[in-house]
Amino acid sequence: MDTKRGVVASDPKSVAVRSIQIMADGTAADFDELIHPAAVDRENVVQPPPSRVGGPAGYRATAEWLRTAFADLHYDIHHVVAEGNLVAINSTMNGRHVAPFVVYTTDGEVDTAFPPTGKTFAVTQSHWFRIEDGQVIDHWANRDDLGQAQQLGWVPPTPAYLFRMTRAKRRAKHAAKSR
Repeated sequence: MDTKRGVVASDPKSVAVRSIQIMADGTAADFDELIHPAAVDRENVVQPPPSRVGGPAGYRATAEWLRTAFADLHYDIHHVVAEGNLVAINSTMNGRHVAPFVVYTTDGEVDTAFPPTGKTFAVTQSHWFRIEDGQVIDHWANRDDLGQAQQLGWVPPTPAYLFRMTRAKRRAKHAAKSR
């Protein structure tokens, strides 16, 4: 299966694999090619408001949110299973925490901000996709968020890190208001 940029096969497995890879390295054209205009990301409840829209724009905003906080972002794909247009992928997300990682409430307000630790992480994730017309139309995921938080030093937080989190949250709220 050839999933290099610009040469994406239309079989469901290739589309799903490349749709994960573009989160780390894709261009706007990649998102337009792989993500259906009516696509829904069912995992966007803590993501910034721009990523909560459907279609390529929402998926691209999610990628930008991740890329901003995590350098060297990449995914190792371990297993890909498909039945019809439903694809399941077992993967590991890797990166280094270099900028604040901000999560949001269901109302789109800043909830928590994790200031950069400079630490690396590698966490397992399972992604589920529904593919239609050679594009992703639905996405669900199960992630090891606790494992990521432990590897990055977010939990258990030290008193000094809690103080840094408070400052980072204040800055994130101010940045959100000035947009």
